[in-house]
Amino acid sequence: MTRCAVRSAAGVERFPTIREGMSSEPSHGYDSLNRSAVRATLHCLTGCAIGEILGMVIATALNWGNAASITISVVLAFLFGYALTFGPILRAGVPMHRAARLTIASDTVSIATMEIVDNAFILIVPGAIASGLSDGLFWWSLVFSLVIAFLVTVPVNRWLIARGRGHAVVHHLH
Repeated sequence: MTRCAVRSAAGVERFPTIREGMSSEPSHGYDSLNRSAVRATLHCLTGCAIGEILGMVIATALNWGNAASITISVVLAFLFGYALTFGPILRAGVPMHRAARLTIASDTVSIATMEIVDNAFILIVPGAIASGLSDGLFWWSLVFSLVIAFLVTVPVNRWLIARGRGHAVVHHLH
């Protein structure tokens, strides 16, 4: 068992909740709750950004419509987001089926929140979804949407981690 993990009654390691002694302030060797939320969100942002950017570039280069562009971006964001969690869990020796379940349990809410905010912003900015790869609006709106998605997702991850959910489920494995 890692230094920060606790063992549940079923013998499963997990990140401690506030009630189990993890404070929101740095103490006793635990990261602060806020730092954990920021790190989990940065982890999520990495996978989402790779998927979003790749999806938007593919859809724009192939001149796909808005629905196809959003669909491929969301699918790739989930794919890359899950992959960035799944790989380290497998390398930690967790069996594939359990690693897949842990990955889905730990990242789905975070990725979904980020994708909803990110794509809503892209749809709200006039002309962003229709802009081309050589257009500054394409890149500006994409980067800014990811920043806003990050800011909205940090409190979501903080709430999940405080309850031993979300990225807290796999924190000790990578």
